[in-house]
Amino acid sequence: MPFIYNRTVRFQDTDAAGVVYFANVLAICHEAYEASLGASGIDLKDFFTHPSVAFPIVHASVDFFRPMFCGDILAVRLMSQQLSGDKFEVTYEVIVDEVIVAKTLTRHVCINTSIRSKRELPDEIRNWLEKV
Repeated sequence: MPFIYNRTVRFQDTDAAGVVYFANVLAICHEAYEASLGASGIDLKDFFTHPSVAFPIVHASVDFFRPMFCGDILAVRLMSQQLSGDKFEVTYEVIVDEVIVAKTLTRHVCINTSIRSKRELPDEIRNWLEKV
């Protein structure tokens, strides 16, 4: 079931043309990712502070269909999929007034932080993947 994250576009998200700066769409989607982890019961402080495993993004892409402006109310629909024992991807649909204005994808790999090599996804992430 998709996770929905609601957020209002702020002035700081926009560029000189008054639209959301392209890289900020990824930042907003990452906020949705963090919110979905927290909503599934993962302790974010433990998850991001000195973890034994990490989930770096190894690929990201964004397709834009319409500009987003300061004051727009976004609904970010997040869906995840396990790709292999050590890899997953998250797709995002950014929606304004029931219209998809952007689609984003991030692909993550699980690594052991002390030796920087791939490892199997831990149970807490497998559980999160089943929920989202």
